[in-house]
Amino acid sequence: MGIKAALPRYELYLYSAVLAGALIWAGSWIFEASSDNVNRKAFKESVKPGWHYFGRKMDVADFEWMMWFSTFRNHILFALTGHVIFAKIFTLLAPKIGIDGCKHRPLVFAAYGGLAVLVTMGWTFMALVVSHCIILYSVALVKKKWMCFAAGLSTLASIKLEPYNSWQEALVTGSFDLQDILFYGGCGFSIMRCMSFGLENCDRKEGNYTFSDLLKYNFYLPFFFFGPIMTFDRFHAQANNTQLTRKEREMWNITTKALLHLGVILVMDVFFHYLYILTIPSDMKLVNKLSDWCLAGLAYSNLVYDWIKAAVMFGVINTVATLDHLDPPQPPKCITMLYVFAETHFDRGINDWLCKYVYDYIGENHDKIFKELLATVCTFAITTLWLGPCELVYIWSFFNCFGLNFELWVAKFFSIPPFSIMEGAMGEAMSRRIRGVFNAANFWAIVLYNVLSLNSLEFAKLVGRRIIFKGFPLSTLSVLLVTYCGVQLVKERERQQALLEDPDPVKPVDDGKEKAE
Repeated sequence: MGIKAALPRYELYLYSAVLAGALIWAGSWIFEASSDNVNRKAFKESVKPGWHYFGRKMDVADFEWMMWFSTFRNHILFALTGHVIFAKIFTLLAPKIGIDGCKHRPLVFAAYGGLAVLVTMGWTFMALVVSHCIILYSVALVKKKWMCFAAGLSTLASIKLEPYNSWQEALVTGSFDLQDILFYGGCGFSIMRCMSFGLENCDRKEGNYTFSDLLKYNFYLPFFFFGPIMTFDRFHAQANNTQLTRKEREMWNITTKALLHLGVILVMDVFFHYLYILTIPSDMKLVNKLSDWCLAGLAYSNLVYDWIKAAVMFGVINTVATLDHLDPPQPPKCITMLYVFAETHFDRGINDWLCKYVYDYIGENHDKIFKELLATVCTFAITTLWLGPCELVYIWSFFNCFGLNFELWVAKFFSIPPFSIMEGAMGEAMSRRIRGVFNAANFWAIVLYNVLSLNSLEFAKLVGRRIIFKGFPLSTLSVLLVTYCGVQLVKERERQQALLEDPDPVKPVDDGKEKAE
C-alpha cells in the first residue's frame, strides 16, 4: 500500500469531528476529576497554590518541568545566555587581536562550558568527568569498536549501579537541589559522547582525533547536562565549519521557534491549573473510581505531556545551538503521530545514537527476523543501562523490544500469500483503512507499554484491564474507533507531506471513486 493512497474528503472530515469530540469528552472527565478532588489528602504534596484570584491550584508533580520553568529557570537562562554572550564577545574581539574566530569557535565554547561546569559542580566533579574522558580516549586509540563499547558501557555502569555510583557521587562536594540531576546527567551524557567519539575514531582511516577534539565536543555547555546527544562526526564537522552563513530567514525562524516555546510553556501553565494529569494517576484509590474514558484520556495525555516537555526542553537548548551555527537533533516525534514501534522515541539524540551505532549497525535493512531480534535486544540492553536498571525499566524494555519485533513478524506474515494477493486485489484506499485498524491497536500497545515508565506499573495495568477486559465491548471498541480516526488523520498528513516532497498527479478520492496513484 503506497503512502499516497487517498481517502474521500468527507470521510476525513468525519474522522476529524469524531476525534475532536472524543478529546473534548475525555478532557471534561479529567477536568471534573481534577476539580472535585483538588483538596484530597493524597494531592497535598503535588497540588500547590496557583492562581489565587481564580481559585485554582496547580499540579506541580513533575519536578523536571518545575526545575526548568520555575524553580531554577533563572539559573538555567543565566548559564545559556552567558554562553551566547561569551561566544558573541569572542566573535567581535577575535579579528582585533589577530585570531581566526571561526576556526577557534569549538575551543571558546569548550572553555566557557568547562568553566561553567567547574563553578557549578566543583573541581572533584570536573576531575571525575575528565578522568572518564581520559580512559575512554585511551581505549579509542586502539581502534577496536568492541573495546570502545566494553569500556564505555562499563564506565556507564559505574554511575548507574551500586556501590560504584554512590562512591563517585560522594566525591562531589556541596549539597544543592540540582546536584543529583546534574551529576547523573553530566556524567551519563559525557560517557555517551565519549563512546561516540571512540566509535567515530575507529572508523577514521588515517590517524586519530586529538584529545582536545574530545574535550571541545564534550564540554559544549548547552548539551552537557541535559542533552540532546549529537554524534561526534556531526558535531565535529559543524563546529569546525569556517564558512558561517545564515540561511534565508533563519534568524526569523529561530525567533519564531523561541516565541512558540514560550507560548507552549504558558499554555502548559494553564493546563496544570485545570487538569491534574500528573497527580491523579499517583492516587490509585481515586483512579479506580474514574470512568474508562477518563483513564484513557489520562494515559494518552501523560504521553503527550512527556513529548511536550521533551520538545520544549530540547527546543530551548536547540535554539542556542542553532545560534552557534549547529544543526542539533530535532525534538522527538509527537506520540499522536506514532502508530508503529519503529518510530517511537522520546529523546531523538539518544535514538540517533542507538540507531547509528547499534540498531542499524546490527539490523542493517531490518528485514531479517533474527538480525532484527538481535539488534533490538542489544539496543534495549544499552537503553536499560542508560535509564538505570530496575524492575520497571526491565518491564518497559521487554515490552517495547517485543513490540518492535512483533511488528516485523506481523508484516512478514501478511506479506505471504494469500494475504498479499488479497491486499493487491483490493483498492489502495481500502488497504489503508484495514491497515489503520491494526495501527489503532498498535497505538494503544505503545501507550500502555510506555505509560508504565511515566506513571506506575499499577496504573498501566489498571488502564489496560479497564479498557481491554472490563470495558469490553463498549469502551474497547469506542476507544479503538477514536484511535482509528486519529491514525487515518496522521496518515493523511504523511500523504500530503509525501506529495510535497515528490509531487504526483494523484488527487483525493471524491464520491467514493478511487483513483490510482
